Amino acid sequence: MAITPAQAIDSANEVFGRHAGHRALHAKGVLCKGTFTASPQASELTRAAHMQGDELPATFRFSNGSGNPNHPDYAPDPRGLAVKMYLPDGSRTDIVAVSSPRFPTRTPEAFIELVKAQGAGPAAAWKLPLFLARHPEAIAVLPVVAPTLLPPASYALIRYFGIHAFKWTDAHRAERYVRYTLLPEAKGAKIKPWEARRRGADYLQQEIRERLLGGPVRFGLEVQIATPGDPVDDPSAAWPKGRRRVRVGAFEITGLETERETGGDVLVFDPGRVIDGIDCSEDPVLRFRPRAYSESVARRTAG
Repeated sequence: MAITPAQAIDSANEVFGRHAGHRALHAKGVLCKGTFTASPQASELTRAAHMQGDELPATFRFSNGSGNPNHPDYAPDPRGLAVKMYLPDGSRTDIVAVSSPRFPTRTPEAFIELVKAQGAGPAAAWKLPLFLARHPEAIAVLPVVAPTLLPPASYALIRYFGIHAFKWTDAHRAERYVRYTLLPEAKGAKIKPWEARRRGADYLQQEIRERLLGGPVRFGLEVQIATPGDPVDDPSAAWPKGRRRVRVGAFEITGLETERETGGDVLVFDPGRVIDGIDCSEDPVLRFRPRAYSESVARRTAG
């Protein structure tokens, strides 16, 4: 049975608690500002306006995956980097990426079932095996995802993956499906979980603020291009490593964004917010996300 957005948000709240004014997932985060500039190769692959080479203003949000805004930074969690780009005509388009290269399930219903199983406390000992029996595709994905949940030294050192596929159409109406990867320019050593714990509950938030005082944080934007037969509607499925990759742009994060999400301002980073030249695939998780975000926003802004 198809899950409704209200049921999905209710399930997240049951696991992580209800926290007024916060997102149902990725509740803890830090907003930044900067720019995006497409590479010359981008315009060869899509006619989308933000991929034609002009420098555009952008808003960024680094986050932890938990729906609890008090969840410590040293706890196992997927990390997120979301980007909102602003075009001269007033339109916007978003990229939402996470530290895990694949989504654990094919459908939103299965994902919510996994969230509830993982948050079941002692009952997880039998609920997780039951979940895996119902969704065997997750058996192959979870070992890939698990290492990416370990606490990083910095948000700036993570490789972030846009797990959904999008159809890019160029000026000649040629089409191809792509997936995004955000590649960090900064280099640094990994840290052990106990070292992360020693750094404190908010060390990732503090570190990125301090890092930005020393200069911009940069990420390259790369696309992996599917070939016919690759699964474009399944976020849990990997594409072969040999598929062509093209660097299509660069993000430069220059400082903290202190003017957004104040007062009644609400920011939504929605991977389904696309513009001409880019279309969403039929991925059911991607198609579900805008409706779930709308439900979450309605609750965040309720008096």
